[in-house]
Amino acid sequence: MNVITFGQKDKNQRYITRPAVYAIVIDTQINKIAIIQKSDGKLFLPGGGIEAHETHEECLTREVLEETGMEIEISNFIGQASQYFYSQNETTYYLNEGYFYHCHAGQSIHDPIEDDHQLIWIDPVSAIEGLFHAHQRWAVQKTLQLI
Repeated sequence: MNVITFGQKDKNQRYITRPAVYAIVIDTQINKIAIIQKSDGKLFLPGGGIEAHETHEECLTREVLEETGMEIEISNFIGQASQYFYSQNETTYYLNEGYFYHCHAGQSIHDPIEDDHQLIWIDPVSAIEGLFHAHQRWAVQKTLQLI
């Protein structure tokens, strides 16, 4: 499988590879996408790092529930893309190996666990323009082409 990679790799830095899964949750009735807005205003897809014992599906279900309070139904795998980036909060260079899934929203069963994560629903164009990471923008575009 060809994996598209975004971002610039600084040859003078060591990168930590961080596999992660992300949900592209689209409410087709209102034509909006679920996005996480962090306290600094940056926008991300719901999802996060895969723990050693987890499958993609287990991680995605856990991460989305923690960040949004919402259950999901995983529809299909969209693709894989990587992103080189520097985390100022963690002062660490990462290569994020992103695995992206189209999902359907389920019930909201509790408030989000993560205080600095706010679930917002925005139109697809705004999501593509506003997402912080290029590989997440790519995944939204690819999802919209497939559905």
